[in-house]
Amino acid sequence: MNELDQFKIDVSAFDKAGRKKEIARIVKPPRVKEVPERALKYEYAEKLAKDIHIEKGCRYYVLISGNFIAGDFIEALITENNWHVKRMTISTLSLHQGNVDSLVNLIEGNYVDELNIIVSAYFYAHERGSLVKYIYDNLDKDNKFQFAAAGTHCKITNIETHCGLKICIHGSSNLRSSGNIEQIMIEENEYLYDFNQEVFDQILEKYKTINKPIRRDKLWQTLQAQK
Repeated sequence: MNELDQFKIDVSAFDKAGRKKEIARIVKPPRVKEVPERALKYEYAEKLAKDIHIEKGCRYYVLISGNFIAGDFIEALITENNWHVKRMTISTLSLHQGNVDSLVNLIEGNYVDELNIIVSAYFYAHERGSLVKYIYDNLDKDNKFQFAAAGTHCKITNIETHCGLKICIHGSSNLRSSGNIEQIMIEENEYLYDFNQEVFDQILEKYKTINKPIRRDKLWQTLQAQK
């Protein structure tokens, strides 16, 4: 079976009226108040982070130039808003050393409690002796980091903050600059975040590369459940 077959959508999960069957894994969100979509054009990541305001239900569609580095934008967005991030999961085809250094800044600055990165199997294989080692050496600290490699081409960043925001950044752009015009969507969307995170969690569980010790509180809960 292809490694991504488990993530295919089963359209039989809905009845003729479009109602979700009991066993469905697909989320059909309730109607919410329409939020006007803001279309923007930006060249530099830090300026975009300063000019947008993230609130419940917001949505920004942005065309970015080849000079725009999406990884810089993630760091700038978090630090500009002084967020304490509960969990951040990044799925990207590739990244470069500057992106890693940016994420190190967030962890060392205590902005992020948990960081997960999913990269393509192709990137992992070709960078195993260089950048992959750099990632392990610099991000695998204090049991905050998990790294996975799988057959994925997704470019999605999920950010959950302690103040209750669930942000999803998605589009054509990897973390690194490509020299091409790209597009990204930045939205605070609980349903989209949860949908993506469910898939990410399954990928991380199956293709994780770091064996983490069980934290003390989780270990105690496990022992209690076995009584």
